[in-house]
Amino acid sequence: MTNKIDSYFQLDSKKKKQLEKFKNLITIWNKKINLVSRKDIENFEVNHILHSLSISKYFNFKDNSDIMDLGTGGGLPGIPLSIIFPNVNFHLIDSVKKKIDVVNSVIDELNLKNVKTSWSNAKDINFKYDFIISRAVALYPKIKKNCFNNFKQENNHKLKNGFIFLKGGDIEHEFSETKNYMSYDIIEKINLDYFQTKKIIYVPNPYNHKDS
Repeated sequence: MTNKIDSYFQLDSKKKKQLEKFKNLITIWNKKINLVSRKDIENFEVNHILHSLSISKYFNFKDNSDIMDLGTGGGLPGIPLSIIFPNVNFHLIDSVKKKIDVVNSVIDELNLKNVKTSWSNAKDINFKYDFIISRAVALYPKIKKNCFNNFKQENNHKLKNGFIFLKGGDIEHEFSETKNYMSYDIIEKINLDYFQTKKIIYVPNPYNHKDS
């Protein structure tokens, strides 16, 4: 990893090596399967790894928490987060089988014991989570519809169980009918040009109240 990772995250050598290996594996796989934009692969460290890790600047998942990564694609943001939170359980879900096959191979290569996968749609998942994270998969109203009954009732974090989205650009229309949400500007924590318009959106469990 370059010093861009070191500038914003204090990681031990094992975690840095795992992130470096993840980058290399995705670079190789991306030549066969379009996991991330091919024009983006040269900036994978910032645009994908740092972007994924930005969630940890605002959310510190407790040990033994259960996190769903909805529409994980090439393992983003789930795999980078699973590396820096080795005692948190991550469930990576995607409806495209060839992507899940790649992710399974990457998980094996990285020897990640806290990650499982499912080739599935969210609406078919019968499990409950503390948080559901997602990156550029679908608009919130559709995700909300498909993830009904997937949150634990007991809240063990400072913020209530809910959705965590990585979003870019104008989000006002997408969340115009969602009154109860919080928006964080990533640029405030990671001062790089790529994050000028990038946000983290947190929506507390919307199935417990009517206005979200």
